Amino acid sequence: MAQQISISSISVLSIIAPPDARFLTYSRSQQFIYNSTKMPGFLSNLLRLLRDRRGTDMDFLCHHLLSERGEASQTVLAQEIIKAYNVMASAERRNFFEMLCRKFGPDETAVLNAAAAYKRMPDAANFAALSAAVEPPRQELLRRINTAAHGTETLVAMRGHLLELATDGTDLQPLDADLKHLFRSWFNRGFLRMERITWHTSALTLEKLMAYESVHEINGWPDLRRRLEADRRCFAFFHPALIDEPIIFVEVALTKGLTGDLAPLLDILEPVLPPEHADTAIFYSISNCLRGLRGIAFGNFLIKQVVTDLAAEFSNIKTYGTLSPLPNLSRALQNQADEHGFTSERLSRLLADYSQTLAAGSAKRDSVEALFAMLKQPVVNRDALAKPLERIALAYLTQVHQNGRLYDPVATFHLSNGARLARIHAFGNLRPYGLQASFGLTANYLYVPAELEENHERFVREGEIRVSHDLEREYRAVAEAWRGEPHRGKRR
Repeated sequence: MAQQISISSISVLSIIAPPDARFLTYSRSQQFIYNSTKMPGFLSNLLRLLRDRRGTDMDFLCHHLLSERGEASQTVLAQEIIKAYNVMASAERRNFFEMLCRKFGPDETAVLNAAAAYKRMPDAANFAALSAAVEPPRQELLRRINTAAHGTETLVAMRGHLLELATDGTDLQPLDADLKHLFRSWFNRGFLRMERITWHTSALTLEKLMAYESVHEINGWPDLRRRLEADRRCFAFFHPALIDEPIIFVEVALTKGLTGDLAPLLDILEPVLPPEHADTAIFYSISNCLRGLRGIAFGNFLIKQVVTDLAAEFSNIKTYGTLSPLPNLSRALQNQADEHGFTSERLSRLLADYSQTLAAGSAKRDSVEALFAMLKQPVVNRDALAKPLERIALAYLTQVHQNGRLYDPVATFHLSNGARLARIHAFGNLRPYGLQASFGLTANYLYVPAELEENHERFVREGEIRVSHDLEREYRAVAEAWRGEPHRGKRR
């Protein structure tokens, strides 16, 4: 039986259909049906239509992609949309995104009618009708674009461009919400494949790793090779629709003991430790590769899978932890106007135990003024700054909030995964970007398999933060100072 393609627009049909009407029939669904024995002519006419003036109009293309029911015609239209999108300049993209937000939202009348029907009779049929009404046609449009070659790749890139434009105040939230909703389904853990990256992985993938590393820059091939030696591991998630394109990757150092010092982990001349001598796995870098997938959860699955795989490979490894940055500490500390952050009063209380040391090191009597004076040259003043900075860092990681969430995204990530905050290290990262972002501070989080679920639930439901035994007294002191409770003396 010949395959059939339906054309839902008579105006389009009148342009592309051959003059011989014998190849057309009229169906009960009021759709013209074109016999696939004439498929080559049909596609040729469709392509010719798309090459005329209207074929370059994205409004025209998108509306007709939604109206087409035949798979072949959908694919042709989707491919034309992708081709047109890929040559757009930034201003054209903005216009395209605004058109999608404006013209492909749900029908308000249909939603209200479906809601009223469900309110009168809350049965399965009315619920299904309501669900169909509230889903924007934009989502089905995106699904159809995804059916063409490079569809997923284009949509991921599209959201990356959208996020860039959104920073200038453009309201593209409806389109962003739809893309994010679809990506959460298309990129769930069941579709992802974890691979270990080695020196023998394809050069294309290795080059992308060097480009995507967002925590500790990889300075050329010798640096990358050291990160892939026997005492190092690198794992990445891949998606079947994005060939040779890592989604997220994590770098791990196999060491003796947990460290807060980044230098030996990144030193390309550091001797290679035989893996069987290691007792600790340190996750020192995790990088999301594609901007368009920001906000889609991958890292928690990746870290837990890596812990499982390493435990199976190395019975000698007993500790799984991180060496993490505090990427926004400097910005948060200097924003004293934020009533939810480091106000001058809070800083004075936090620094009370170190006022004499700070005053002696800067010739300023006020401890807050002394702190900021010495932070202009943190390494020079490291002896006086070490303990005050560790206390400030603990306050930053556990007390500072923004929009109801912890201010620090790295802390949020690890604590929501069920890790515990174990240690804070002054001057653990003396690289320029580390000093600029956090005055050189680093933190260790511990992943203890037996407590991950409980820690996760307590953090997500109640905001409770699990800290190690070594930090408990200092954590209480910081919490008291933050809330302005009576000072009870030095806690060290």
